[in-house]
Amino acid sequence: MSLLKQLIVLVTSCALVSCAVGPDFHSPSPPAAHSYTKKQLPKKTTSITNAGKSGKAQQFNIGQTIPADWWTLYHSVPLNQLITIGLANSPNLAAAKATLVQAKENYNTQVGNLLFPAFNLTLNPQRQSFGGSTINNAVPSSVFSLYNTTVNMTYTLDAFGGSRRQIEAALAQVDDEYYQLQGAYLTLTSNIVTTAIAVASLQAQITAMKELIQDNARQLVILKKQFELGGVAQSDVLSQQTLLEQTRALLPPLEINLAQSQHTLAILIGSSPSESQLPDIHLNALTLPGQLPVSLPSALVRQRPDIQASEALLHQASAQVGVATANLYPQITLNADYGYSATSPNQMFRASSNVWDYGAQLLQPIFHGGALRAQKRAAIAAYDIAFAQYRQTVLQAFKNVADVLRALDEDARELKAQKRAEIASRATLQLTREQFKLGAVTFINVLNAEQQYQQTVIKRIQAQTARYADTAALFQALGGGWWNQVIVR
Repeated sequence: MSLLKQLIVLVTSCALVSCAVGPDFHSPSPPAAHSYTKKQLPKKTTSITNAGKSGKAQQFNIGQTIPADWWTLYHSVPLNQLITIGLANSPNLAAAKATLVQAKENYNTQVGNLLFPAFNLTLNPQRQSFGGSTINNAVPSSVFSLYNTTVNMTYTLDAFGGSRRQIEAALAQVDDEYYQLQGAYLTLTSNIVTTAIAVASLQAQITAMKELIQDNARQLVILKKQFELGGVAQSDVLSQQTLLEQTRALLPPLEINLAQSQHTLAILIGSSPSESQLPDIHLNALTLPGQLPVSLPSALVRQRPDIQASEALLHQASAQVGVATANLYPQITLNADYGYSATSPNQMFRASSNVWDYGAQLLQPIFHGGALRAQKRAAIAAYDIAFAQYRQTVLQAFKNVADVLRALDEDARELKAQKRAEIASRATLQLTREQFKLGAVTFINVLNAEQQYQQTVIKRIQAQTARYADTAALFQALGGGWWNQVIVR
């Protein structure tokens, strides 16, 4: 046991005086940008009258934090239900969680294999035959048993920090998978919100299209009666019939898109399209978030999971440079055996049966054809690649935020214009129909007014949808507020 104590003291002393070669990782400095867009954004978007909940002005609050459950700002119980089901049942989220667990256990494996000595117990009972002829018949032949029990200790000293750099790389991999999990969480919640909004939009467009079809059908009935009375020409009836059928032809593509969006939403919440029970979400029932938190550019690099994951990969690449550097230096391995050897079980563990040995091995690379230095250069190149990819990820993130901020400002303007166009086209249609009854205009004028009104109704619904969807895109582009929830790492 005194031998074991001496080895422990030796191993501990070597670990304390060892150093780590290679670069020490430091997080890259955040970009110096003070804004996301070249043109300064207004403090708030324009408001739209007669547009319901989708017409309110949205205020940009610079530096305000993002709530973790940002989707609740839409004040939609069905939407909240979809998010809850999706978080509980999503296979992608489950896979990301399992991958994080795998990375943690791989890290624990590296710690156990590289940081601590390895002890193994060996029990080796044998039955042997010994022939006297092997030593010139000096002893008679015999058959006997041999019992060995040994505790073996092996430890490679981390004199130059190669093992610690490997552990550092494994820990960076854990960080990467952790942020990948947060990215999967953000992607899932954002996709559920935007897909649910798309479903609500398509349902609204289908409802509006069916109302237009009914209106055109009523106009066709009126024209047929007028034709029977000689009030209009048959060409007018045929033109209205054509418009009715053209409007009906617009309905199947909308219904196909609706079905596909519903199927996508079912998959997002972890159910098959045939078995999912999706709650109804009405576009006009959604509340447009009026207060939009906008993170400072310097904070974005700590909020976006994809940026944090890219930084973790950069950290891993930095640690691998240290591993490759340490491989150029000597490696010292300690070995020790302590145990007993006897020819019968009752003689085991006697002082006379005690056996032990200990020693050390020094391995110094001398010539490997330049392979070790090539590995170091390759590790440095891998770090340069990771750094370039990190910079690209940051730039893309800034572009995402800039695009969405600009879109939100323009979305409000577009909805305002589309709402005015809808009101004007409805009034024009009503006036044109009255003029046609009085014979002041031809039926071609009526057809043109009806087609224009159909287009403005659909475009107004699409403009409403854009405001809701781009608001969700802003929360996603800013990181989704995952850092404000309680997460066990």
